[in-house]
Amino acid sequence: MIVHMTYKTNDYQEQFSGFFNTPHLFKSAVFGLEPYVKSPVNTFVFDAPINPKVRLGHRVERFVSAELLQISNLNILAENCQIKNEERTIGELDCLFLEEGTPIHLEIQFKYYLYDPSLGTTEIDHCIGPMRRDTLTKKLHKLKTHQLPLLYSPETKPLLDSLGLQVETIEQKIYFKAQLFLPLGASITLTNLNPDCVYGFYFKYQDLPLFEDCKFYCPKKTDWLLDLTAAVNWQTYAQILPKLNTYKDENYAPLLWLKQPNGEMTKCFVVAW
Repeated sequence: MIVHMTYKTNDYQEQFSGFFNTPHLFKSAVFGLEPYVKSPVNTFVFDAPINPKVRLGHRVERFVSAELLQISNLNILAENCQIKNEERTIGELDCLFLEEGTPIHLEIQFKYYLYDPSLGTTEIDHCIGPMRRDTLTKKLHKLKTHQLPLLYSPETKPLLDSLGLQVETIEQKIYFKAQLFLPLGASITLTNLNPDCVYGFYFKYQDLPLFEDCKFYCPKKTDWLLDLTAAVNWQTYAQILPKLNTYKDENYAPLLWLKQPNGEMTKCFVVAW
């Protein structure tokens, strides 16, 4: 359910702007899942309460809520609704709202995917998380077989009753934004996934010397959302190499910002696989 908090919000505008500017991954239905892509035309001041300790996924949910509230004739009914069977949580509904009187159940995703053409046969098959623990195919399957069907679970009925909703009248949609990263040097034209979601490239640790003339910035995880800006504490190749060597030993794939000698900037991932 909606929880009102009293945390400062001043520090989140840049993160919100990066989230807001990220395109939706799908422009039409995928796996029978209908995308929700409506949003305000212009960005706005994010002034909703947010807990600074929340992780990236929950932070994005707060950003989506703020965005929805800017849409006319839309009324949020409930958010982050945990569905329980006795004491056991069996799932969560991200958001229930009315839009022009129509009830909608919205599931929210914001992902970073690396495009690996060696995986599967379709553009969706090719998308994998930086640590290779998450794939777009698995995420869509989970949405279709677990997260969206939860609405029809008997355990969800008391929530719907409390909101005056009839399950058969509720439309279901997915809110799916993503930033995609292509292999270093690859020329790939996307047709099913939104090509505007391509934010940069990825490369292997063994290719790091290719960028020894560049400057680097390694944002914390919640700052992965940020749009590129020159106003950060850039490091030289020699300065950042010890940290990257540690990440390599840990098989960790960090997001980096690269600034070329000519000033051109891009986002990228460096991977150990």
